[in-house]
Amino acid sequence: MSIPNSLTIFRILLTPVFVLLLFAESSFLKQISLVVYIVAALTDWYDGWVARKYGYVSRWGQFLDPLADKILALTALFSFVHLNLIDGWMVWIIAVRDVIITGLRSYAEWNDKPVVTSKSAQAKTFGEFIAIYYILILYVGSNVPVIRVDFKNLIETLMHPQVLFGMMLLVTISTFGTGIMYLIDNRKLIQELYGRYFGSVESE
Repeated sequence: MSIPNSLTIFRILLTPVFVLLLFAESSFLKQISLVVYIVAALTDWYDGWVARKYGYVSRWGQFLDPLADKILALTALFSFVHLNLIDGWMVWIIAVRDVIITGLRSYAEWNDKPVVTSKSAQAKTFGEFIAIYYILILYVGSNVPVIRVDFKNLIETLMHPQVLFGMMLLVTISTFGTGIMYLIDNRKLIQELYGRYFGSVESE
């Protein structure tokens, strides 16, 4: 297995470790969960860099890498829902959109029809990551005794439900919007996919 693919698998394996540490009672373990998440996220950058530099590009990697990214990000978001930090309906919209678009992209890559990521989609992903880090850092920080005491008012202000709601609403709207744009721009790919897997069934 190539280095990029190994790092991608490693990122997937780190995801449940992150969750277990995040929900631990110990403040120290919660802090470690932040470190684990950052390490997992860095493997995404590093495996992409290695793949481009040394030509370790494979169909399996093109399929697995974006899937690992979505698993990591959606796991964090659903964890925030469980912690009552954000609304579940927003995360479900993001999840459904990401599953559909990631599936279509993987299909396109597998059939040698790579789809170029639009600037708006890149901005959406960046905004989603900012929201995740914002919530994760503040939540972990709020569970550190020294920080909780010395910066109580600041943390409560930054983590106010309306602040988190507004942030996630922007992410959700941009996610939904870029998803619709993707479907419109790649309608021929969708028609091809439908014809390949459903057209034959109807003809029978």
